Amino acid sequence: MQLVLNYKNMFTGIVAKISKVEKVFWKKGSLFVVVKKPTEWKISLGDSISINGVCSTIRKVSKNNFEVEYMPETVNKTTVESFQKGILLNLEKSLRVSDLMDGHIVQGHIDNIGKVLEVKNSKESKIVKIQIPKKLIKFIAPKGSIAIDGTSLTVIDVGINWFTVSLVSYTIENTNMQNYKKDTKVNIETDVIAKYLYNFYKTEYAKKK
Repeated sequence: MQLVLNYKNMFTGIVAKISKVEKVFWKKGSLFVVVKKPTEWKISLGDSISINGVCSTIRKVSKNNFEVEYMPETVNKTTVESFQKGILLNLEKSLRVSDLMDGHIVQGHIDNIGKVLEVKNSKESKIVKIQIPKKLIKFIAPKGSIAIDGTSLTVIDVGINWFTVSLVSYTIENTNMQNYKKDTKVNIETDVIAKYLYNFYKTEYAKKK
C-alpha cells in the first residue's frame, strides 16, 4: 500500500498545465471562476490548485470544468478580477510527499500585483522586466527564486522597484507567459525563505535595541 500525502497549501512553481477560463461571475460579493479541466486530471471537491499562482480550492467539478471561488481580499490583491473567458491560466496541483521539488517552495499566497515593463528577445529566450512595490525588493535577490503567475523563475537583476527574469522557450510555450507584453498585470510571490529570514533578523535586531 502506498501512502500519499498532500500539502494543501504548497506548490513547486512548476506549471503542469495551461488551461482557459470558461466563465466568470459574481455572487454575494465573491468572484466565481469556471476553468476548463485538463482531460487527464483527476481532481475532487476541496482539492487545492494553483491558478496563476493563487492557491484556490475547488468547490465544483464536472466532466469538463471545475469551479473556484475568490473572496474580496484575494480579488483586491491578485489579478483574478481581470480573468475573462478564453484567457490562459497556469495550473499546478498541490505538492505531494512523493513529488520531486523541481522548482522552489511556493505557497500560493500572492504578495502583490506586478506590471510588465518590458519584454526583450535574447536569442531563443526572452528577458522580462517587471515593476513591483518597493516594499517587496528586500525579499528579492539576483539568482534567487521568485514565482510569477505561479511559475518558479530565477531572478537575473534587481533595481529600486523592478527585477528581471529570463524565459526559455519551454517556459514560454508551456505557460501563459507566451502572452506577456508591456503593461500585463502578473501575480508576484516572493521567496518564503527570504521572508522568514527577514522577519527573524528584524525581530532579533529589535530585541537588541
